[in-house]
Amino acid sequence: MRLRRRIEVDARGREYTEDEQRLLDGMTRGEHAPGLHDDWPLPMLAVAQLFAGEVPDLVGPEGHDLLQVFWCPFEVHGADSTIDVVLKWRRSADVGAVLSPQPEPPVAGRAECVPTMCVVHPEQIVEHEYLGLLDEPLQNEISVWEEALLDEEQDEDGPSSPASYATYEEYEAAMATARAGEPEEIDYMSDLSIAPGWKVGGFASWHLTDPAPVDCQVCGTAMPPLLTVDKWECDGASRSWLPVEDRDADNDPRVLDPVGVYLGRGLMRVHTCPTDPAHPHRLTFQ
Repeated sequence: MRLRRRIEVDARGREYTEDEQRLLDGMTRGEHAPGLHDDWPLPMLAVAQLFAGEVPDLVGPEGHDLLQVFWCPFEVHGADSTIDVVLKWRRSADVGAVLSPQPEPPVAGRAECVPTMCVVHPEQIVEHEYLGLLDEPLQNEISVWEEALLDEEQDEDGPSSPASYATYEEYEAAMATARAGEPEEIDYMSDLSIAPGWKVGGFASWHLTDPAPVDCQVCGTAMPPLLTVDKWECDGASRSWLPVEDRDADNDPRVLDPVGVYLGRGLMRVHTCPTDPAHPHRLTFQ
């Protein structure tokens, strides 16, 4: 999967070379890989490598400053027939030579289980608790604040007189210009609460289900998200979270979906115990 994506990226804007086309033609879909027995072990997929010195919210066992995340290339081999995620906490000083190339499984359940490898540029942000978990008085205050912002935008627009256009193309061009000049609407859920995309730490969104407790099965402590795996880095309602350097390319799939992963219904969280990160982690999906 990764090889296919590398070839497609390298060939963007040109025809495939003979070698590239030969490799692509050799990649097939099927229920079984030729020559691979069902009971043979497969290497896990290397998903992420995070250093505590670069990610302030990353907290692991004492003395461990490196987290490596792996998962199975199939979504049914973990607990409750979900994906099997493995967390490896290490001391970066103890890490020796890095294998090159990285071991990769010859088969995968779906292309969307295989992340496209990329470089991470950590950026610390501030987000706030999911709206449905706030006290009702605070929810009401937020609703009043959002309505006030909407009223201000409408007052600034002022009354407008209808215009006539000679052609439909002129009308479309005028509407596009007007939309481009409109200020983006701001609301708590889209712009302040839960940041989209892959992230370490922060709060959990419960936009598809009611909020549910996620407690440690060893000590009962509430487990916050350690890592969130999202299907995209932003959508139309969350563009404000895009890094400034990506604003002009927000329609580029390499900006919106640089990793190419889609698990469950699009979002997976890995929760760890803040009392003891060595306790078994838990997964939630949205």
